[in-house]
Amino acid sequence: MNNFKTLYLSSLLLISPFIFSQVTVDESDNLLNKVNQKEKIDSVKSNAIDRMKIDGVAGVVGDFLILESDIKKLFQDAKSQGYEENIDYCDLAERLMENKLLAHHAIQDSLPFNIGRVSAYTEQQMGALVQRTGSMQKLLDFYNYDTEEEMRAELQRINREKMLADEMQGSIVDGVEITPEETRTFFESIPEDERPLIGNEVEIAQIVIEPKVGEEEEQAVIDKLNAYRDEVLNGASFATKAILYSEDLGSRRKGGKITLSREDPYVKEFKEAAFSLREGEVSRPFKTEFGYHILTVDKIRGQQVDVRHILLYPEVTKEAVEKAKEEIKSIRQKIIDGEVSFAAAAREASDEKETRESGGQLINSATGDTKFELSKIDPSIYDQVVNLKEGEVSRVLTDSKPRTSEVFFKIITVTNKTEEHVADFAKDYTKIRELALRQKQTKAIDQWKKEKAAETYIKLNGAYKSCDFAEDWLNN
Repeated sequence: MNNFKTLYLSSLLLISPFIFSQVTVDESDNLLNKVNQKEKIDSVKSNAIDRMKIDGVAGVVGDFLILESDIKKLFQDAKSQGYEENIDYCDLAERLMENKLLAHHAIQDSLPFNIGRVSAYTEQQMGALVQRTGSMQKLLDFYNYDTEEEMRAELQRINREKMLADEMQGSIVDGVEITPEETRTFFESIPEDERPLIGNEVEIAQIVIEPKVGEEEEQAVIDKLNAYRDEVLNGASFATKAILYSEDLGSRRKGGKITLSREDPYVKEFKEAAFSLREGEVSRPFKTEFGYHILTVDKIRGQQVDVRHILLYPEVTKEAVEKAKEEIKSIRQKIIDGEVSFAAAAREASDEKETRESGGQLINSATGDTKFELSKIDPSIYDQVVNLKEGEVSRVLTDSKPRTSEVFFKIITVTNKTEEHVADFAKDYTKIRELALRQKQTKAIDQWKKEKAAETYIKLNGAYKSCDFAEDWLNN
């Protein structure tokens, strides 16, 4: 196997979220204290690493190998992403060892693991990568793979290992909780002159109006799908129909094929259709939030099912688009004139069901609260809110759904603005609690790793024996 292309994919899927996710506030708790190892690391980089054989084995953790080329390629990718000053070969070796240790014990402990979820995630990734590069051939050329099957198999392997590690890590921290008293103790342990700055924050609400699809356009799509269904029942190939007509770009090139299990996060209507049919049956057209589908079951395999589907979007007329735009303009004017509050208008008229009941208030998925730090906010949202005063309503904004490219309109308001300030226990309790919880979870994982490393076969080869790892991995 070409290890360079393997790790190029690994870096895409693993390196950014896994390696750089931990933030240590208390220096004594730092997992990778580099003060004492810098000289050794420089020596490893300049001398021994350059002499390593490309396909040598850097280490072994349980049933998993760590290749020298894995580490070298990850370093090159980290460097290309701008992390050269913050990462080194020893860091990468340890991060890979941690990942292998977690995955190894997930298998040993027989943690519940859904291979169907791995397959579904892999297919989603393949679809997204094809869209990003423009075609399957361009994707294969970019990652230096000969065949689609080869790349899919490698993605499957990487995702399986990562999901096993995630399952194990989740199991370790599952029971870890943080009390208000522990949160305060954590906060007070940070010297006042070292307490973090909380950047400028905003709380945002929005009202979304979508063009309405007319009955005539909906019926036209249903009629098309019924015609495809009749042709399939009369002997035509469902896969060919999907390739020719389906508007689901992720599955179309595979003849509409999707593998799923009951636990996979597909919309309710799709899963109900998938698990209610016998092999070879073709559903009648049904509606989801993505459009209209017909679906057939290729194969039932225990808790998994292989299906094919064809997705069509009803046409949205120019008249419907114009009507939606006029509607949101009218709503905006009523808010500005004081006839109705923004929150009341959102509850009454917004088409975004996730925020409608909360008066259009957006939730920060990263923190679970309503505050967004401006320096970390999505660039598209930043441009829309950065110049808004508190309580001001934006102009009408045109946006589109990423999956279907359907146009919709929205207005935004900033419900609250907080200027940059040193972290305050009362004002920033949610953020401080999250930091305290993460530190406690990190300690739980550290303790688990220390215990498991002592009972797991672990071996390091060559220059990596010189790395001053935070944990004592070399117990064999």
